[in-house]
Amino acid sequence: MENKRAVVSVVGKDQVGIIAKVTTILSGNQLNILDISQTILQDFFTMMMIVDVTGVENLDQLQQQFDELSEELGLKINIQLEEIFKAMHRI
Repeated sequence: MENKRAVVSVVGKDQVGIIAKVTTILSGNQLNILDISQTILQDFFTMMMIVDVTGVENLDQLQQQFDELSEELGLKINIQLEEIFKAMHRI
């Protein structure tokens, strides 16, 4: 089976526990983080992760969990298959 990867993006106001809560959702779904980049610009938090989603049928249930966390923390959290992300952000 070919490995399937997805991009998780998190953007919003910096606050305690963002990384912990996002990674808790990923580990709860048995998903491995392959790469992670996080930065804070002034008090604006941004994080991008590449996760292995091999074996995940669709990302809707995961996005739903991220939507609940987005609501709770006032952030924007998205998960997209890598090829879709690349197609949407082609330069």
